[in-house]
Amino acid sequence: MKLTLKKGPLYIQVYEILKERIISGVYPKNTLIPSEQELKDEFNVSIITIRRAVEELSRQGSVEKRSGVGTTVLDNYAVSKLSKGQRFSEHLIEEGYDLKKKQANLDIIDIPVESDLRMRFGEKCYCIERLYTLNDKPYIHFKHHLPLSLDIPDNQEKLLDSLYEILYRQGVKFNRFKDEFGVSTPEQYIADLLEIEQKPLLQRQRYSYDINENLIEYSEAFYNTDIHKYVVNFDV
Repeated sequence: MKLTLKKGPLYIQVYEILKERIISGVYPKNTLIPSEQELKDEFNVSIITIRRAVEELSRQGSVEKRSGVGTTVLDNYAVSKLSKGQRFSEHLIEEGYDLKKKQANLDIIDIPVESDLRMRFGEKCYCIERLYTLNDKPYIHFKHHLPLSLDIPDNQEKLLDSLYEILYRQGVKFNRFKDEFGVSTPEQYIADLLEIEQKPLLQRQRYSYDINENLIEYSEAFYNTDIHKYVVNFDV
């Protein structure tokens, strides 16, 4: 593969390609990426360039380099540092719960005139709805709003992939996330999907911004905390 300085520093180009391969599953989690020599030969660059690219992946927590072993993929999420705390989904899985994405669908919806989203996304936007189950019981309902400028796959199987990985593959690079928590009563159809009576539930609202501070995603999630409370673990 031939790289050119016209596209920026060579090590950054190598890093971006390796990161995309990790995210897309070319290099699966807990496997070794090719050796420095193999990457040097593939990209036709110096060993120093390869090492700088791998060091950047390591700094971001995507890989771990161990002497005598090689470089292992640790994390294949598009946003490995979504927060300093352990992801809630990871916590549930570590506790032995079976957390699954049960269904997903994509629509284009009208944004209400009074909504702040209208200033960000325009008159319409994508809306992805997803339902998670915990030990086969409906547990979380997500509603993601995204601008129509993105290319979102209209395929349930692909929609069940990590949303942030879908966006990363399109070149979206996130800068920060803001989560707000409160208590709100979901619409009746959401309560029906969660198989509960319509009542106040824990609601999480997330605002996801790219490196240019553009709002890329706004999401609302309702949790049936009668099944399991929302937990965040922080490493000291």
